[in-house]
Amino acid sequence: MGLGAVVVLVAAIVVGVVLLRAPVRTPGCTVALPDAAAYTFSPEQMNNAATIAAVGAKLDLPAHAATVALATALQESKLRNLEGGDRDSVGLFQQRPSQGWGTIAQLRDPVYAATEFYEKLAKLPNWDTLPITVAAQSVQRSGVPDAYAQWEPQARAMAAAFNGQFPSALTCRNLTLAPPGNVAAAATQELGTPKLTGPHPAAEGWTYATWLVARAEALGIDKVSFAGKTWTAESGAWAEDSAAGPDLALHQAAPAQAG
Repeated sequence: MGLGAVVVLVAAIVVGVVLLRAPVRTPGCTVALPDAAAYTFSPEQMNNAATIAAVGAKLDLPAHAATVALATALQESKLRNLEGGDRDSVGLFQQRPSQGWGTIAQLRDPVYAATEFYEKLAKLPNWDTLPITVAAQSVQRSGVPDAYAQWEPQARAMAAAFNGQFPSALTCRNLTLAPPGNVAAAATQELGTPKLTGPHPAAEGWTYATWLVARAEALGIDKVSFAGKTWTAESGAWAEDSAAGPDLALHQAAPAQAG
């Protein structure tokens, strides 16, 4: 074997070793509260969780309602907007048209499905003092009534983050951003307001900032800033930012140019 061939072979081996050692950039969204376990979900799951929690906030319901709703959706669909399920069940909550929840098209709309769930939950006597699994089962009438309890820690953590109880508690990384979406329209439908940027009280600001990060992939958001901290899609993390003022700000990625 000639010297040139040896050099090429060695170079190929080195490249192969480097590729094997390259870190796997798995997309994910993590909720991490102080002194508590961290929970990671896919961007799709967290996007749906954000919508569920936002609808609860729009209806002026406490974080406990979002905890019940998120635990239910985790059990029923793993926070995926399913096209089908058991019998005629459909959507995030596996609600059934034959049981009067709505049409298939309606139940495939996360905002409609979440609204229906919350409205039925709020009609339960003393729903806000019921254990999570009891409240969920009272709405869903599931064949496995105790199954919701296993998701309570994850649901509580997400509800706390989405209700702005903890700053910068949610991060999303390695996202594949969609083309910029209509943030104002989505915010109006889910949060009940078209205006997110600008000054906010701390809890409200972190509610909106957390929703934006969770919805970043779907809406093409690559930067969110609030209260002196900034999250970027590139870093996938929140960091102290001297250039970030106290107000909420966001930036959407520019559409990719055709080559």
